Amino acid sequence: MLAIIRTGGKQYLVTEGEKLKIESVEGEAGATVTFEALYVGDGAEATVGTPVLTGAKVEAKILSQDRHDKVFGIKYKPKKRYKVKFGHRQAFTEVEIVKISK
Repeated sequence: MLAIIRTGGKQYLVTEGEKLKIESVEGEAGATVTFEALYVGDGAEATVGTPVLTGAKVEAKILSQDRHDKVFGIKYKPKKRYKVKFGHRQAFTEVEIVKISK
């Protein structure tokens, strides 16, 4: 069974047993988090919400809270002797989809 969930301003197509990295959500490792489903289907039958399906839930277990590798950026203004290098590490939560219910 497939479902589309929305979290952190992004949408993810998920199946049961799938592991994915999403924007950071509250919770410790081992805790359960619930998402609302925008779409639930298995190919033959499909149900689409406007925008979310009432009663359809996707349960996921939090595996870890971590941060991605560092990404570097540069600010530069020509002819002004201004150049700044900076780094950023985005936080993420790794979850495993446990159950998709209509």
